[in-house]
Amino acid sequence: MNYRKFGNTSLRLSEVGFGAWGIGGPAMAGDLPIGWGDVDDRTSLEAIKRALDVGINFFDTADFYGLGHSEHLLGKVLSKEKEAIVASKVGHRLDAKGGIYTDYSKQHIIRSCEESIGRLNRDMIDYYQLHTAKVADLEQGECVEAMEQLKKEGKIRYWGLSLNTFTPAPEASYLYDHQLADGMQLVLNLMNQEAVSIVEKAREKGYGILARMPLQFGLLTGKFSKATVFSKDDHRIFRLPPDLLARSLDLLEQKVWPLCATYGLTKTELAMSFILSFEGVSSVIPGIKTPRQAVENTRGFQQLDPEDLRYLRSLYPSPFADLLGQ
Repeated sequence: MNYRKFGNTSLRLSEVGFGAWGIGGPAMAGDLPIGWGDVDDRTSLEAIKRALDVGINFFDTADFYGLGHSEHLLGKVLSKEKEAIVASKVGHRLDAKGGIYTDYSKQHIIRSCEESIGRLNRDMIDYYQLHTAKVADLEQGECVEAMEQLKKEGKIRYWGLSLNTFTPAPEASYLYDHQLADGMQLVLNLMNQEAVSIVEKAREKGYGILARMPLQFGLLTGKFSKATVFSKDDHRIFRLPPDLLARSLDLLEQKVWPLCATYGLTKTELAMSFILSFEGVSSVIPGIKTPRQAVENTRGFQQLDPEDLRYLRSLYPSPFADLLGQ
């Protein structure tokens, strides 16, 4: 495992981290699935242990993942792992009817941070993130005050933003202009390269970058077919409807997967190698739910030829952005 510096902080992260959304289980927001379907806690705990074995030292979760369950499971294993670096997020809540809303009030952030520390069974959170906060939230100021207060009190070491899922966010520019925070988490993968410009500028400005969704909900693993059906408690049931799934698989087969034979890589390895080619990326955080995934998602990476990188970059925005409706 290689390790990369997280911006201007003192943290050195494994270049592949542990994305802990999936181990949160089949949580629901009313009738809307906000998890990845049913999981077995024993398997999840073994996955965390196996991740440590293969050199992963960075674990990314949120208080909304499994409505606290993901943090709880990490806390069971990592409480005695002093070298482990843990990130969490705050800001997403459920109302009385199960609807999702965001709350970046100072009171909520401080209380939620303390609750997360308790579930994680740690003295502090290494990197605490505002979960998709917008410029308006930052301008209002309470969330910034809360993060700075938590940092001053020693409850968090560093803080940042987890940016909007699919578009380059003006929040990045706001952070630069106001010299706020230490890092950003964003979506980056072969099919969604919208955030490339943010990665490049963030590196210049000294911000750490976490790349999430490296496998585009599993599309880039090669494990899906046109007959794949997701369970009703798996959020991919609405993110990857049959038509989009079929068109995506066809396009990948035509445009991307021939490179796997060129390098002798699996589809997952090629997808991860592409993201790790960006020097500004501190850690890539694929979702890991099983010990096998902890191994498969951390091996076989190669430096891709500059010409092949240019080719893969050329596939965005067209045809992939058109396919995903970006």
